[in-house]
Amino acid sequence: MTSAPRLAAARVPSRRPELRAGSRERAPHPLLRFGLLLALCMPPAASSRWKVFIEQINRSLENYEPCSSQNCSCYHGVIEEDLTPFRGGISRKMMAEVVRRKLGTHYQIIKNRLYRENDCMFPSRCSGVEHFILEVIGRLPDMEMVINVRDYPQIPKWMEPAIPVFSFSKTSEYHDIMYPAWTFWEGGPAVWPIYPTGLGRWDLFREDLVRSAAQWPWKKKNSTAYFRGSRTSPERDPLILLSRKNPKLVDAEYTKNQAWKSMKDTLGKPAAKDVHLVDHCKYKYLFNFRGVAASFRFKHLFLCGSLVFHVGDEWLEFFYPQLKPWVHYIPVKTDLSNVQELLHFVKANDDVAQEIAERGSQFIRNHLQMEDVTCYWESLLTEYSKFLSYNVTRRKGYDQIIPKILKTEL
Repeated sequence: MTSAPRLAAARVPSRRPELRAGSRERAPHPLLRFGLLLALCMPPAASSRWKVFIEQINRSLENYEPCSSQNCSCYHGVIEEDLTPFRGGISRKMMAEVVRRKLGTHYQIIKNRLYRENDCMFPSRCSGVEHFILEVIGRLPDMEMVINVRDYPQIPKWMEPAIPVFSFSKTSEYHDIMYPAWTFWEGGPAVWPIYPTGLGRWDLFREDLVRSAAQWPWKKKNSTAYFRGSRTSPERDPLILLSRKNPKLVDAEYTKNQAWKSMKDTLGKPAAKDVHLVDHCKYKYLFNFRGVAASFRFKHLFLCGSLVFHVGDEWLEFFYPQLKPWVHYIPVKTDLSNVQELLHFVKANDDVAQEIAERGSQFIRNHLQMEDVTCYWESLLTEYSKFLSYNVTRRKGYDQIIPKILKTEL
C-alpha cells in the first residue's frame, strides 16, 4: 500500500516583514502596519497598560498568512492532518470493526450512488449530511465510511490502532475525522419558539445576518458585551455571574433548553427569553462558548460584524484552525479569569476592536460560503477514499439515498 499524496494548499505568498534593524528591503505586512501605527499613536499611559495585548496582536498579525479562496484550499491542511493516522491504509477488517461497534451511521458510495444502513440515530442530521454527499457524488470514487452524527467524538487517541470515524467536532485528544456539520443544511439545534426546526440553511441564514449587520454598523452597536444561551456547560457560569455584578459591562443570561428543570439550571434566576441571532448584531462584543462540543453559533456571530470573544480553544470544527486569535477574534481563557481586562482593553481601543471584528467577518464571508462547505466534503471524501485498501461491495439491506428534490419525481 503506497501512501496517499499530500495535499498542496494554495496560499497567498507570505509578506512577513524582516525585523532586523536597518532592513528596508521588504515592506511590513499591511495588517502588521496597522498594529505598529496603533502602538505609536497611543498615549504613553494607555500604551503601557495595554502593552501585552498590543504586542500579542502585532505578533499574530506578523505571523498570519491569508489563504487563497481557490478550491477551499484554506482547509486542506485540516484534511491532511485528520487523515494522517490512516496513511498505513484502511482495511476491510478495520472498517467491519467500526461498523460492528456502531460508532456512527454506515454509508457506502458505489458507482456514484449513495447507500446507507437503515438505522440513523438522528434522521434530520443524517439528512443534512446526505445533502452534501449527494451534491458531489457524481465526482466521487467508490468508498465506505462511518459518519457519527452524535454531538461527541468517538475515537480517543489512546485507542490503538486508530479506526476511521467521521465526526463534526473534536479536541486534540481524538482521532476522529472532522466533516462540515449537518447544520449547514438542516438538523441544527431546535430552539423554541425562534428556531422550532433548527437554525436552518447556512446560505439563507448568512443573508439574514449580513442584512442585520448592515442595519447595525459598528458605531451604532451597543458597547455592552452580550450573551444568551442555555447552560450546556458550567464554563459559561462566570460570565453570567459577572453580568449580575456589572450589568453595564456584560449583559449575559441563561435561557432554557430541553434539560431545564428549575431555576437551579439558570443559577437561581428565571430563564431569559431566547434571542434571535440576527438581534445579536446590535452588540459590539459577542461571546462564544463550547456547548457539549463545539458551538454551532460561532460562525454566525462573525457575520454580525461584531467582535467575537471565543472562550477556550479545545473544541474544533473543520474551519476553526484557519481562524486566528487576535487576528479574527479575541481569545478568552476557559475560566474567564482575564475577561474583564480584555473587555476594558477593547473598550479603550475601539479602532483595534473594529479592525479585528472586520477581519473575522470578512474571513467567514469569503471562506465559509456554501460552496466552500460542499468543496470541503468533496476534497475530504476524495482524499479519504485513497486510503481504502480494498474494493467496496454493497451490503445487503442497505437502501439507496435519493436527493429529496427527486423523490416526488419517482
